[in-house]
Amino acid sequence: KTAMQIVEIMKVMEARHPVVMATRVSAEKSAEIQAALPQATYFEMARICAIQPSVPLAIRPGKLSILTAGTADLPVAEEAAVTAELCGFQVTRLRDVGVAGIHRLLSNRHVIDQSDVLIVAAGMEGALPSVVAGLADCPVVAVSTSVGYGASFNGLAPLLTMLNSCATGIG
Repeated sequence: KTAMQIVEIMKVMEARHPVVMATRVSAEKSAEIQAALPQATYFEMARICAIQPSVPLAIRPGKLSILTAGTADLPVAEEAAVTAELCGFQVTRLRDVGVAGIHRLLSNRHVIDQSDVLIVAAGMEGALPSVVAGLADCPVVAVSTSVGYGASFNGLAPLLTMLNSCATGIG
């Protein structure tokens, strides 16, 4: 969509809902959108342009945590985190806790134990969601990212790993 198409859509949606989001927005498009809609906020890493209510939404119950295997997975994880926060959820972020440095994950076991839902983003081989699901007693949403080198095949390899996981509670 063009920036002006996004602006028109956001105007219509703003009249109907207190939160409006446009995802996968480049910095260039966000500048055009914000020129037309000064109330819009741009979340650069998440690539989300959003209109938020002047009064924050009520905080929704439940603890949502978002984990990334590596720093290259951050944009995808931030898209999920910002989306959840705009919808009223409190989000805990654990970054760079992949299996290559599993001690970082294990030192944050309390976050996993206290979460009601875990979103786990991983590229490369995609092993982190299975490891987390093996430690967690709550639903784990596995998100494949298209980062990595070698045989990651633009995210296909981690996706297949996640689909083949034998850990319970993973989706």
